[in-house]
Amino acid sequence: MRAHRLIGLTAVAVALTVAPAVASAAPRGESYAHPTPFGPQRSYEPDVAGPENIDLGSVTYAEDGGSRFGVNISFNGLRSTTTGVEPAAAREFVFLFDRSVHFNPYLFPTCDRSVIEERGAAACPDGSRVGSGLAVFYRGGEGEVLVFNTVFDHGRRGVLIHIPAAGAILENTLERVVGEYRDAYGWGLNEILPVNDTPPQDRPSTKAFFVTFGAVHKGHSFVQSFARPGTELSAGVWSEYATGQTTLVEGVVTRP
Repeated sequence: MRAHRLIGLTAVAVALTVAPAVASAAPRGESYAHPTPFGPQRSYEPDVAGPENIDLGSVTYAEDGGSRFGVNISFNGLRSTTTGVEPAAAREFVFLFDRSVHFNPYLFPTCDRSVIEERGAAACPDGSRVGSGLAVFYRGGEGEVLVFNTVFDHGRRGVLIHIPAAGAILENTLERVVGEYRDAYGWGLNEILPVNDTPPQDRPSTKAFFVTFGAVHKGHSFVQSFARPGTELSAGVWSEYATGQTTLVEGVVTRP
């Protein structure tokens, strides 16, 4: 089942704007199919009891100032619950990109997870940082988000989303979407939150998350969109939570 309720927002001073502000939580017992199911698999954990999450969001496209078609794509997510309690912790996210979007990871330096773990983000090679953002924690405080181009086992490409304040290094693999998602999207960045010793029902969650993908290195753009003026661009975020609930927030905009 796909969500089709769209609420538009107006953005200022950006080249392109996608505003998928949709509360599209699947009803209990119903779910949204995984957009990129054939990549790395998360270790199994049984579902736990918890609140029903409500996801809202918006996305903006802006020129990156590099190549002709280069863009920065920013995802802004807000999370709450139907009862006002802390949202259930996440298992996975998939950032969904319009079919016109192309990534250039091979034109940028990479940073390995071990470098960040052992020496910190400052030790990553110049040009490997390909995004930034902010995480706002439900239990208080916030943390800077850093995004680095990386390469995983077997040559799989993607990014590392690093939140220094939380000590988190989240692997996002770049994968082709499958099924009916191919009607609107080409690529997804699949982020898996690893299993840990904290019981799923006790894990913390964020109430807001902002992340931008995009950078310029030696005249090359990390992200490009080849859509023509007047083309409708799609964007979305698929999420799965510790309760087993899945949500899908998506929207479209016409490129000026």
